[in-house]
Amino acid sequence: MAATIKYDEVQVGQEIPAVEYQVRRVNLVMYAGASGDFNPIHWNERHAKSVGLPDVIAHGMFTMAEGGRFVTDWAGDPGAVVDYGVRFSSMVVVPDDDQGATITISGVIEDKLEDKRVVVALNARSGDARVLSKARAVVQLS
Repeated sequence: MAATIKYDEVQVGQEIPAVEYQVRRVNLVMYAGASGDFNPIHWNERHAKSVGLPDVIAHGMFTMAEGGRFVTDWAGDPGAVVDYGVRFSSMVVVPDDDQGATITISGVIEDKLEDKRVVVALNARSGDARVLSKARAVVQLS
């Protein structure tokens, strides 16, 4: 596959519209099975609260993966992401209800590099909290 976004069609400062990702407890249980991270703070409300958390929280790597999903969906090719890094800045608290939590991710083209690569800066929020900081992806465009 190749990225569907053309290097010549993007500009520094161009915004990538926000996408909302719903996170429910079942998503965390599925992620625990896939990742092998069965820490009870990610699925057991009683345990999460006993260690001082407000409720069950999403895995940091789950939150990071949603950022990666945002970039690969935008680029049109998962293989187009050649570098990706974040810092975790806040928790995604996932209540036990039908709605769970929402992670809202948007982006902006921060830089255009040689070899048809761009740097995408991500803004990831849950409620009023920024959940990823210094989130950047280098993407190979066509």
